[in-house]
Amino acid sequence: MSGKIQKVSGPLVVASGMSDADMFDVVYVSEKELVGEIIEMHGDLASIQVYEETAGIRVGETVRSLGFPLSVELGPGLIGSIYDGIQRPLGKLREVSGDRLLRGVHTDALDRSKKWHFTPELSDGAAVTAGDILGTVRETDAVVHRIMVPYGIEGTVSGLKEGDFTVDEPICKIDGKDITMLSRWPVRRGRPYRQKQSPTVPLPTGQRVIDTFFPIAKGGVATVPGPFGSGKTVVQHQLAKWCDADIVVYIGCGERGNEMTDVLNEFPEIRDPKTGKTLMERTVLIANTSDMPVAAREASIYTGVTIAEYFRDMGYSVVLLADSTSRWAEALREMSGRLEEMPGEEGYPAYLGSRLAGFYERAGRVISLGSDGREGSLSMIGAVSPPGGDISEPVAQATLRIVKVFWGLDAGLAYKRHFPAINWLSSYSLYIDNMKDWFAANVSEDFTQCRHSLMRLLQDEAELDEIVRLVGIDSLSAGDRMKLETARSIREDFLHQNAFHEVDTYSSYNKQYLMMKLILAYYELCSAALEDGHLLSGLISLPARERIGRIKYVSEAEVNAEYESILSEMKKQVNDSEKAGAESILKAVN
Repeated sequence: MSGKIQKVSGPLVVASGMSDADMFDVVYVSEKELVGEIIEMHGDLASIQVYEETAGIRVGETVRSLGFPLSVELGPGLIGSIYDGIQRPLGKLREVSGDRLLRGVHTDALDRSKKWHFTPELSDGAAVTAGDILGTVRETDAVVHRIMVPYGIEGTVSGLKEGDFTVDEPICKIDGKDITMLSRWPVRRGRPYRQKQSPTVPLPTGQRVIDTFFPIAKGGVATVPGPFGSGKTVVQHQLAKWCDADIVVYIGCGERGNEMTDVLNEFPEIRDPKTGKTLMERTVLIANTSDMPVAAREASIYTGVTIAEYFRDMGYSVVLLADSTSRWAEALREMSGRLEEMPGEEGYPAYLGSRLAGFYERAGRVISLGSDGREGSLSMIGAVSPPGGDISEPVAQATLRIVKVFWGLDAGLAYKRHFPAINWLSSYSLYIDNMKDWFAANVSEDFTQCRHSLMRLLQDEAELDEIVRLVGIDSLSAGDRMKLETARSIREDFLHQNAFHEVDTYSSYNKQYLMMKLILAYYELCSAALEDGHLLSGLISLPARERIGRIKYVSEAEVNAEYESILSEMKKQVNDSEKAGAESILKAVN
């Protein structure tokens, strides 16, 4: 079915004669065959958002519908690939068009010539339903690709055998229908699952401020808003490297070309701590930079989440990093304006919130389709880039109404070289209560109580700082000054973490717990000593404090022994510290 172009407005093309087409059909625009998607229908008029530059397109040229929605190719070869927003492999595009992408270039997302060794897990005659695993392909050292029965197919397997196949060669038949390792899925429709589980298991990241204070659950959603230079990219790199995920899908949506270049250069060089090899062996990259057509930003988010859902259905723990959803929302705003829709707040469309909710709703910890009841999870972490760092703007506010974890990056902390620059007073996690039983069973029964104690000290510090700025520190009691000293230890020794130190870059839950216990032990011992008449100056300058600050540089294997040594030394030093007797008073006067 085809029509004729009636109007061209930037990335929006309106074509007539499209009454037989359907919403969200993929179309080829003009003889250049630019890829587009129908986003609105009025009678026989179809409004099309074009994912390539429309310069030079004329009224009267042909628009041809392909009769199917925008979909991604799924199968072996995804891992380690770098795609644009509509899943065109950038490596192949460069071979065809050079460093500058040509328009109308079409290529397969998955290599049709490469053979993969398929190992069956079932035998002929087995009865299967959608989601059952037919066999596996060793895609990389880190990932075993599980070939699943496509959705909507069930029956009896025949002709299943081990061998080397391309993705489009049949590996078996199910009730006489050829089954290949290649499947397709519409990007705007979430993949089905059997059951969604409660978010009761944390996603360990190795970052103390996150794991202890603002944890995210497996299958949870989080947002990282922050101004320029506050460390969003470093936080995302740390999460990609250290979080307990089998697969990482990174979406660069509308980011500057030099930032995306850094990602493309750094990810292949980052060593995966699980395998010792490159992180790209369990990563898929979607690169849609700010100089690419704006409409493709809108598609890139859905392309990435559909690929992530595919690996989730295999039973993997998947983390999707989207940087940034603000650029995606800007693409929505531009297309909405060209469609002449009624604008909402700051020009964003009225459906901004529902689109964001629909995207984040695709996260979750689920029981996948299939007879084995395997569990997979998809956790989403979306960066938001509010203008000037103002989180009162519509995209940030709409996101905060949906997500349950907020890691608020603070330019002031970044200026002070405190990284991760996550503000502990404004950030929050709504998963803490759901996961307290897990922490009690797997870390310590008092883990949550220790966390609350540290957070209270930080909040008390914020209140005391107001008094200090008004009337000076001398107006505080010895007990309040001890609170300030302990809070300083929490900030500098616990919350501050060096992403480039080979030991401090990652902290296990056990190490985080022991660090908390040492800081709280210091506060409790010194508070008791103050009541017993010991001098504040001596307690502040205990030699053991230096060791508390340096335990984060102790390896995981030695941290338990170091904890016991520091605790014993600190108790002795507190007991031996000077008391406020008559001699001490005379010494202070002189």
